[in-house]
Amino acid sequence: MRQKVTFKSGELTLAGQLESPASEVKFYALFAHCFTCGKDIAAASRISRALTQQGIAVLRFDFTGLGNSDGDFANSNFSSNIQDLIAAADHLREHFKAPQLLIGHSLGGAAVLAAAEHISEVQAITTIGAPSDAQHVAHNFAAHLDEINNKGEAKVNLAGREFTIRKQFVDDIANYDRSHISKLKRALLVMHSPIDATVNISEAEKIYASAKHPKSFISLDNADHLLTNKNDADYAADVIASWAKRYVDFDNSQYTAKLNNGNVLVEEKDHVFTQHVSTKDHTWLADEPIKVGGSNLGPDPYHHLLAGLGACTAMTLRMYASRKNLPLDHVKVELDHTRDYHNDCDNCEQTDMLEAITRKITLVGDLTSEQRQRLLEIADKCPVHKTLHNNPLIVSELTTQ
Repeated sequence: MRQKVTFKSGELTLAGQLESPASEVKFYALFAHCFTCGKDIAAASRISRALTQQGIAVLRFDFTGLGNSDGDFANSNFSSNIQDLIAAADHLREHFKAPQLLIGHSLGGAAVLAAAEHISEVQAITTIGAPSDAQHVAHNFAAHLDEINNKGEAKVNLAGREFTIRKQFVDDIANYDRSHISKLKRALLVMHSPIDATVNISEAEKIYASAKHPKSFISLDNADHLLTNKNDADYAADVIASWAKRYVDFDNSQYTAKLNNGNVLVEEKDHVFTQHVSTKDHTWLADEPIKVGGSNLGPDPYHHLLAGLGACTAMTLRMYASRKNLPLDHVKVELDHTRDYHNDCDNCEQTDMLEAITRKITLVGDLTSEQRQRLLEIADKCPVHKTLHNNPLIVSELTTQ
């Protein structure tokens, strides 16, 4: 599940993407991208998506002046990157839950190492292809250092794009060494490729040597600096998830409910909008969007209603087609709900609010027009469709605990 988020870092608005698992969130992680990259770089997006499969929600965002975030990159520096990370952690803390895991790629790795002391909830840190200190990034524009120092700034081509690097950036990174790594007091996982042509693996050795236990090192054999191979990103995510679970605090127990066949139980999870929904064999979440005060951890009630009708429609069509040996290859049902529907209705003289569910059915296969029409008629015979049209009586009763 993916949702766009924005948050303030000082006076600027930064743009982020929160990747969440479809079910229970075990804990939250914060991802910092590489120098002049953005939140949507392949390594960041692939690792984030893979981590959600392990129950970990990940916020990745564009640093000041990059991607969709406000600000001028020329005015940013390593210190502002750290402040951006702290602001992102504050946003998670306020609207979801504070991050317990920090992940930093390349210069983002150096940034999370420096930001960790300012985010008290962090218990584990992972660096991927990271330099041991911020000054390492200067090799990207080493040929322009004299111009930067003499003129105050220079236009630099980095990965095919032009950026303005100012003297304040060079002066800022000079203020950071790796002395803080020995004071982390958090579990550290260092990941690096021995063939990384952008940040030499010797930088990983410096990070590892500076850190105190618990610390671990994983070699990303055959991976390039940007982890452009999907398999490398997936491998990194699997290792990070397995490793981090040893150090972060999370509730490993799964919500369970004992029910008879046919029953559905809905029970509050957070006493706001998030609900546990359970049947005899399944448990999932219902919620409301963030814009109305929910956490968006699951479909809202109307989406559940539409899903029930859509699933029943597709199943009914499939059973009928199988029984009649019809060449139906695929069924797709798209549904929408509106509370004010008057277009093309049979009761248009009605002036008050009229609710409607629009159901668009796509049938794929070598079907005749008569067969398609018959399948459309069968769609109206699905059990959930009949229930909705029968105006069922809903009986509410109070029970004791």
